[in-house]
Amino acid sequence: MTQHSYTATNHDEAHDTQWGTDEHRKDEALETYRSDAKEHDLRTNQGVRIADNENSLKAGERGPTLLEDFILREKINHFDHERIPERIVHARGAAAHGYFQPYPRAAELSKAAVFRDPEARTPVFTRFSTVQGARGSNDTVRDIRGFAVKFYTEEGNWDLVGNNTPIFFIQDAIKFPDFVHAVKPEPHNDIPQGQSAHDTFWDFVSLVPETAHNVMWAMSDRALPRSFRSMEGFGIHTFRLIDRQGVSRFVRFHWKPLAGTWSLCWDEAQKLWARDPDFHRRDMWQQIDSGQPFEWELGVQVIEEKDEHAFDFDILDPTKLIPEECVPVTPIGKMVLNRNPDNYFAETEQVAFNPGNIVPGIDFSNDPLLQGRVFSYLDTQMLRLGGPNFHEIPINQPVCPFHNHQRDSFHRLTINKGQASYEPNSIEGGWPTTTPPQEQQGGFESTYERIDAHKVRARSPSFNDHYSQARLFWDSQTPVEQQHIIEAFTFELSKVTRPYIRQRVIEQILPNISLALAEAVAKAHGMPVPTAPTASPDALGQCSLAKAPSLSLMARPPQNIRYRQVAVLVADGACHTQLTQVADRLKQEGATPVVIAPSMAPVTLDDGQQVTPAATLDGQPSVTMDAVIVIEGSARRLATLGAGRYYLLEAYKHLKVIMALGEGATLLQAANLPTAEDGVLTDGCTSEGLDGFVKALSLHRVWSRDSKVASVAA
Repeated sequence: MTQHSYTATNHDEAHDTQWGTDEHRKDEALETYRSDAKEHDLRTNQGVRIADNENSLKAGERGPTLLEDFILREKINHFDHERIPERIVHARGAAAHGYFQPYPRAAELSKAAVFRDPEARTPVFTRFSTVQGARGSNDTVRDIRGFAVKFYTEEGNWDLVGNNTPIFFIQDAIKFPDFVHAVKPEPHNDIPQGQSAHDTFWDFVSLVPETAHNVMWAMSDRALPRSFRSMEGFGIHTFRLIDRQGVSRFVRFHWKPLAGTWSLCWDEAQKLWARDPDFHRRDMWQQIDSGQPFEWELGVQVIEEKDEHAFDFDILDPTKLIPEECVPVTPIGKMVLNRNPDNYFAETEQVAFNPGNIVPGIDFSNDPLLQGRVFSYLDTQMLRLGGPNFHEIPINQPVCPFHNHQRDSFHRLTINKGQASYEPNSIEGGWPTTTPPQEQQGGFESTYERIDAHKVRARSPSFNDHYSQARLFWDSQTPVEQQHIIEAFTFELSKVTRPYIRQRVIEQILPNISLALAEAVAKAHGMPVPTAPTASPDALGQCSLAKAPSLSLMARPPQNIRYRQVAVLVADGACHTQLTQVADRLKQEGATPVVIAPSMAPVTLDDGQQVTPAATLDGQPSVTMDAVIVIEGSARRLATLGAGRYYLLEAYKHLKVIMALGEGATLLQAANLPTAEDGVLTDGCTSEGLDGFVKALSLHRVWSRDSKVASVAA
């Protein structure tokens, strides 16, 4: 059973058998629609007392979840229908069309048609999203990002529905409504929007230790992606792949961005809320529209069935990842997103994902969170999209034919011919009929698995470890990344109004991850410094790895500047030759030069020619750019403008590479910035100078500067 750091209060017998005091009954008689849950038992909507609200009903502790669990179904069914028509979670999203092409290795692992032919391209539609906020919230909030891919295969639709983290906050689907209710805006005032920095979220995670691992990811730079193209994606759960011989293997799915993984700074992300709340969706739209596709490799970690129990964690536990250092990721294909939607509502808003949409060659594991999601997503789409015929909306239709005996209901579009709507029948010659699974493109057959277990509401003891991988994540970060995590916890907890919740996080959760982390956050909040872990040995767990470099963003920079947006600042008198050299070199490296000036009026260059800027200093602020180059001849004019000086100040604060050519030091001096420092280049517009700029930008940020600038999050 899951252990919590709190004890439920036993109610007295009188209160268990009565509705309350006379005063309570009088209030209820006056306003029967008001409900105060204090000192009342937890019950179903039919009044049945609930004995276990932590575990769904399973066939054995590690077995599949049972459909007869009426408590789970009622709870998730109600949760699924809480919002119309916007998604309850992942409401704010952006998407693009593209294709998936498998590598030869894929066909060895799965008989699925999507993996069969290395020359074939399967259409895909991929949606990225934030989790907490509504459709009108901001793109760059600190949040987990959704990463959902719909494959339109010749055998039917396969939906790989995950996040940009390889794990989730909870272990059992019965807790999903509780987690989402806690992280969403608080119900009494609908505040805050799109953020986890509030009381109910931290109250929940401080009472549910299994959340600790995913909270660490959410407090890291992973929660602040620079672009959708720079995000990793994960299927989260353990699935199965079945090959042509019927051999089943466990797998975890990974999306690896070919552009590398890079993130925003926290202060930068906050400023983008006001300056460009659509930053991520605009970035993807504009880049795809300009012919720069977004690309990922799909990889799998493969675990043979005989090795299911070979790890120091349970592979069915969705709060645990499989370190790449233990099981390497095998690339099995490539996804390219190269076409924007034609209509946001018809495609991005109406697309319906469901992890229960699988095809022959892919199957589920007994992961209890996955088992609940398979039910929940279908249930949600029925309400949100107006009934069970949402599969007839064009964006959701398979590309292969689909025939069955389902008829009628809301928004039915298909006009079915014939008299028989049942099977078997003889009136229509028996059609449509089933397909034996043994055929080349046979019908779906679930993995054969023997189950001999009691019906229980329980979790396997192998799920008791809540902290070992949270510690591994912390220990694997660079010192700069660890400081960012400290600042994130400090900021988030500063928004919690109840001191006892902050104290519980600092004293009961953080010491089990890192005493150094707990000490830093405690001092920032003026609280006693914890001196030892507080969790039980089982909850603390053990990890065979000391560090996993794959968990750090900074440990593996992309080593190129492809797709980077570089601000090229110009003013009247700017050197035409130099502007051309800089623009050509950036394009050669795959980056995009963006010419920015004080106004949109044409800029007269030193040879009398004119150039029309792409944007203004205010209209395209430095927070939207990856680096800044000041063209010779522009600095003196820019130095007289507050916007010009601020542009460099802000870029410097956000650890961006700055190159000031010619008399560019004038602008640096006017902004009170150093003229000789890592990431501040004044070498001139030479081949060597531009080489230095490219090398510095390939590291994404000037991390040596991080300790020199003040952080808003500190």
